[in-house]
Amino acid sequence: MPEPVIDILMYHSISDRSGPTCIPPEVFAGQMRVLAESGLPVISLDDLVASRDASVRLAPHAVIVTFDDGFQDFADAAWPVMEPLGIRPIVYLPTGHIGGAEGWRGGTEPPRPLMGWGTIRALAREGVAFGSHTVTHADLDALTGDMLEAELRRSQQEIADQLDRPVHHFAPPYGIAGDPVRRRVAAYYQTSVGTRLGQADAGSDLHDLPRLEMFYFTDLGHWRRHLDGRGATYLARRKAMRAVRGAVMKPWQGV
Repeated sequence: MPEPVIDILMYHSISDRSGPTCIPPEVFAGQMRVLAESGLPVISLDDLVASRDASVRLAPHAVIVTFDDGFQDFADAAWPVMEPLGIRPIVYLPTGHIGGAEGWRGGTEPPRPLMGWGTIRALAREGVAFGSHTVTHADLDALTGDMLEAELRRSQQEIADQLDRPVHHFAPPYGIAGDPVRRRVAAYYQTSVGTRLGQADAGSDLHDLPRLEMFYFTDLGHWRRHLDGRGATYLARRKAMRAVRGAVMKPWQGV
């Protein structure tokens, strides 16, 4: 029997802003509709972790939906589409920016607002999961010692305190996490997702999980073919193009 394949979808902002971290609301709605029509199960990262000791058996092809940064447009434009379809995502929060706006390199102008804790708590009650995206949206490879530990632990603890539930999942800003950082992340979190383009499987490193950047699937034909198992050639081409681009761009420019 083939190993299960897991598509971990990566979103940031659902808005009409320009750039690869923004998906127009009508395109996002189409992507979610195609996903629902595919019949593929949408699972959680907890399910993926549980599958490692056979507590949960994964379908041959499953999907996990993730959002980085906690932008207000998640509540305004994304969740109202997903909730009626029964799609439950995870949102990674940079806790130092909650209730404010993006203020990190690679952001847009004017800065996009982030959800406040009241909105986040309400979404958690409705079935949205939340993970950590550090405190300040820092490049973790540039930090060591107490500064790195603070970014990992303070964000985890604040989310846990605000939502009254443990926080097991992490996403490093910009997808940057070398081996030393991943070892520290693994000390606190059960999973960590990056920005490396690809599909996960039953043997993937839980602290270096690849994702599908959904900016590459704004053409719903490509998206439908991928979910039908007919998108290998397109995905391989995108990987090759991204590798070339990554050789000449800063890491945060390719997110």
